[in-house]
Amino acid sequence: MKISYFPDTDTLYIELRAEAAVETRDLDPRTLIDLDANGEVVAVTFEHARDRADLAHLTLDLPSAA
Repeated sequence: MKISYFPDTDTLYIELRAEAAVETRDLDPRTLIDLDANGEVVAVTFEHARDRADLAHLTLDLPSAA
């Protein structure tokens, strides 16, 4: 998984898997989802990210290995 923020366009991009996207769909006017050849979501794009998320406090909470 890879999370990228592009300040010049105020866009947050979350790549769930490094698969090629074959289709992009509008989830709403400011949210796009990228789908692979099987129709599975591989990435999500949030436009106007600063208005929609607390980017200054972005954290990653992963379960510890047992």
